[in-house]
Amino acid sequence: MKKIALPIRFGLVTSAVLIAYFLILALFHKHTNPVFSFFNAIITAFGIYEVIRLSKLENPGAFSYGEGFRIGLVTGFIATVVFTIFFLFYATEFSPGFLPELLKEMHGGLGADVGLVTFVVAIMGLATTVVSTLTVMQLFKNSKNIA
Repeated sequence: MKKIALPIRFGLVTSAVLIAYFLILALFHKHTNPVFSFFNAIITAFGIYEVIRLSKLENPGAFSYGEGFRIGLVTGFIATVVFTIFFLFYATEFSPGFLPELLKEMHGGLGADVGLVTFVVAIMGLATTVVSTLTVMQLFKNSKNIA
């Protein structure tokens, strides 16, 4: 249980930061502009970086590339699932006018509904998780270089 507790904790914290960022954007009516969602990748990457860094500090001898990769994926997966659930709740219950505004801002709604947009949010979060984990693990992998 101890091995999974750290990624769960960091996943929940990362999702809380993502939700707070979204709500701050909503406060200034900028949450319908898709450009601001690029900062979500930075938030997710930072959460993954911190959990891998802390995990390597706790067990430097037992830390492996596979272990770090697993920790990063679990953290990002939890953050993505929690944020996606929040996004679905926000778009359907809290602000029903949000989705039409978002689709209008994207110039070409394509007849998308809340299910498709929520699916895209989830896929983008999972893709960000995989790319961020691969990138961060380049910093923390054990080098086999002799020189």
